[in-house]
Amino acid sequence: MRRPVASAGRRAAAAARLRTASAGNVRRAADVGGRRLTAGGTDRGANPVELAVVMPVILVLLFASIQAAVWFVARSTALNAAQSGVNAQRVLGAEPGAGERRARGFLRAAGDWLVGWDSSGPTCTTGATEVTCTVRGRSLSVIPGVSFAVEQTAHGTVERWTAG
Repeated sequence: MRRPVASAGRRAAAAARLRTASAGNVRRAADVGGRRLTAGGTDRGANPVELAVVMPVILVLLFASIQAAVWFVARSTALNAAQSGVNAQRVLGAEPGAGERRARGFLRAAGDWLVGWDSSGPTCTTGATEVTCTVRGRSLSVIPGVSFAVEQTAHGTVERWTAG
């Protein structure tokens, strides 16, 4: 069964009722909000107090996460320097100290993510079949007085002639 088509007059009247009803809702909401603000309720001024309590926790978490990220970058820098040293030292006929020089060059080019590495310097030891390089230092400090020790070691086999 088909519904009768509404006339233009009925549609206009329905739209006017809808506009009036929504305008009334807005007025009622404004009245309630205005009464709440002027009544001086018990939770007046609670937002600044909540913010003052929560903000230090948020800042500590923010700086702690940044410090953790800096520590991970320092570890990655130390490991890459150690691997670079191993790659230089394991080559057939490499001169002694080639790994340490390459690791130092890498650390100078990498920036200050790893600090204090130059006091002990990268160390590479070469055995008959294996090269081991170790890089030590401390992570860059984002939070004053907080830095973490970093030590990374890389291993590799020495290239050599073998009887086959």
